[in-house]
Amino acid sequence: MEVNLEKLPELLQNVTYDSILPALIYLVAGFIIVQIVMKAISGALSKSSVEKTLHRFILRITKFVLYFVLFMTVAAALGIQITSFVALLSVAGLALSLSLQGILANFASGIILLSVKPFRVGDYVVVGGSEGVVNEIDLMYTKIITLDNKVVYVPNSQISSSTIQNYSGEDLRRVDLTFNVAYSCPPADVKAAITEAVTKVPNVLADPEPFVRVSGYKESTVEYTLRVWCKNCNYWDVYFDSIETVPQYFEKYGVRVTYPHLNVHVMEKQPEK
Repeated sequence: MEVNLEKLPELLQNVTYDSILPALIYLVAGFIIVQIVMKAISGALSKSSVEKTLHRFILRITKFVLYFVLFMTVAAALGIQITSFVALLSVAGLALSLSLQGILANFASGIILLSVKPFRVGDYVVVGGSEGVVNEIDLMYTKIITLDNKVVYVPNSQISSSTIQNYSGEDLRRVDLTFNVAYSCPPADVKAAITEAVTKVPNVLADPEPFVRVSGYKESTVEYTLRVWCKNCNYWDVYFDSIETVPQYFEKYGVRVTYPHLNVHVMEKQPEK
């Protein structure tokens, strides 16, 4: 789409020397008003709970709108035909928006993420096919640091259109573990061993109460599920400590951890009569 610039001289044909002085007065007064308004908005944003990245965006948009209004006011004082100028700008804006659809989609998604706040900097998330700790939320991309210390920039439009899993969204988190033992082990002994082991694991919460039950019968093992709660920051410590502690109490209660195996029974062939 092409923008016709041949009409620009026609827009300036009404400018006279008598209109320059009022336009200068409007221009100086407008600059002062813009500075006062920007300072007031910046102070209000600093006291609010709005994300810092969104602060910059709001300030930029506000400054653009104020200067645009100032420009139109000065143009009107000079006698420039504003309606024709607005039409010219609208055509240029349409051409620009069509050529920047992808960028505008990321931009709009960034505003949504900063406003809705499905996650914050420091949260462990799975978004847009990437997993890691959120390092930065920008208007175009979200920066994620993976567990193996890779830096991944995920487009905001990809995040807003996919499922967001935030593992740091709540203060408490549940640790789920399974243990496989032999069929010959009494369930009461297995549950007693796991229950006592859990009391020795640091950072496990007593409320909600730990859960230990039979959860499945496999070909050669019985599966027991352990569910305990802890603070989000202690999740991995509780996870690995539980795995290390429970087998120690299996030995105390005589619980035998088994593995997949196959029993073969050989039968003697009966002699033919």
